[in-house]
Amino acid sequence: MRDAYHEDLDSLTDKLVEMTRLVRSAISRATTALLDADLPLAESVISNDEEIDQIFAGIEESIYDLMARQQPVAVDLRMVITALRMGTDLERMGDLAEHVAKVARLRHPESAIPPEIRSTILQMGQIAENLITKAGACVSSRDVEAAKELEADDDAMDRLHRRLFKEILHKDWKHGVEPAIDITLIGRYYERYADHAVRVAGDVIYLVTGSRTG
Repeated sequence: MRDAYHEDLDSLTDKLVEMTRLVRSAISRATTALLDADLPLAESVISNDEEIDQIFAGIEESIYDLMARQQPVAVDLRMVITALRMGTDLERMGDLAEHVAKVARLRHPESAIPPEIRSTILQMGQIAENLITKAGACVSSRDVEAAKELEADDDAMDRLHRRLFKEILHKDWKHGVEPAIDITLIGRYYERYADHAVRVAGDVIYLVTGSRTG
């Protein structure tokens, strides 16, 4: 019975790692759809969010079942609680990638991103991918030191987020209010995506050490 129980706990980790893979693909494709005004790609991100939601629903169901049947304590209880937190963050990351794709769909056949903003958005997309790739590796390996490194990448995302505001508030901005609103929202989506990735890494630290600071 206990072997089956720990197999169930291992299965939670596998599902979380799969979610990291899916939300990484989602933000990658959403960024491309946004920059290239690629409607089919944007639609694929939007429709595939359901798969992420279904995996999270399965994680929730497994956790409630484990809590009811096994009444985990100590490290096992920490694993169960942390898995639920991670799943919640990853599900939200999928939603944020979907939001980016919806902006791309809304502005199609035009790109929502003016030429002078493209490089910043591209960098934000790359940082988002890098963050979730690292977070997924941390979930799989439970590497505390690697998890701590995500803060520096998040700082880079915050700097790019501030750069976007400078661009749209600059006196030479010539694209009007609607694109400024789009870019404000998009910047927020990427910034929040990064924050959730850092939270996932923070949960790895908590799982291993019992402390949020490692």
